[in-house]
Amino acid sequence: MPEISACIISFNEESKIEDCLKSLLPVADEIILVDSGSTDRTIEIAGKYTDKIAPHFFEGYGKQKNFATSMASHDWILSLDCDERLSPELQQSILAIKDRLNSNNAYSMARRTFYIYRWLNHCWYPDTKTRLFNKTTAQWADSDIHESVTSTGVKVAKLEGDILHYSFDSFSDHLRTIDKFTEISAHELMRKNRKVNIFSPVTHASWTFFRLYFLKRGFLDGFAGFAVAVLSYMHAFIKYSKAYIWQKHGYPGQGKNENS
Repeated sequence: MPEISACIISFNEESKIEDCLKSLLPVADEIILVDSGSTDRTIEIAGKYTDKIAPHFFEGYGKQKNFATSMASHDWILSLDCDERLSPELQQSILAIKDRLNSNNAYSMARRTFYIYRWLNHCWYPDTKTRLFNKTTAQWADSDIHESVTSTGVKVAKLEGDILHYSFDSFSDHLRTIDKFTEISAHELMRKNRKVNIFSPVTHASWTFFRLYFLKRGFLDGFAGFAVAVLSYMHAFIKYSKAYIWQKHGYPGQGKNENS
C-alpha cells in the first residue's frame, strides 16, 4: 500500500494545530511540520504527534510548502494548513483509495469554512482544493500567496468529504489578515508586471462582491455571508489600490516617482 506524508507549514498556531494533526493520524504514515519561527506553543504541541519538525525562514507560501514536500519520505503528499482538518467522511474517502493511489492522478476535495459563528455553505463553498498528490508529478506553484498545486498530464479526481476550515475567529482577525494578504498580493501583482489603472480597485472589488453574494448565493449564509462579501470587496479594493499607488509612486520607502 502506498504511504502518505502529511505536510504542514506553521507560525504561531497553538490554538488550532492540535486538531489539525489529530485529523491526519488515521490516514498519514508520517507528519512533517515546517515552522517559520513560532514563539508560542506550536512546536511543543506538534512534538506530541511528530518528531519531523524543521525550522525554515518563510519565503512565501508556495516555496514554504515545496520545502515541506522535499522533506517527505514518501512520494504521496497530503497538505493541510494549521487551521484546517479532515472531516470523518474525507478521512474515509482517502483510506478507501489509499491502496490504489495512481501517480497519474492528483486528488481534490471541497473546503468548508467556519466563519466566526457559523459554517458558510455558499459564498466560500465548495472552494475545491487539490491537496493529495504525488510529488514526482506535481508540486506547489512558486507563488507568495494563494498557492496551488501545479501538474502536467495529471488527472485530478474529486474525493467525497470536506476539509474543515476554521478561518477567522472575529472581524478583527479578518481585518488583520486583509492588511497582511493585500500587501503580499499587491507585491505579487508588481512582480508579475500586471498593469493596474485607477478603475481597477473598484471594478475588481465590485465583481468580487457580486460573485460571492449573488452568483455564489452568499445571501443564503445570512449576515455572515453579507459580511464576507463586504470584507472581500474591501480586500480586493485595498489590494489593487496598493498596487496602483506603488506603480505610480514606488514602493513604501522608495520616495516619490519624479514623474508623478
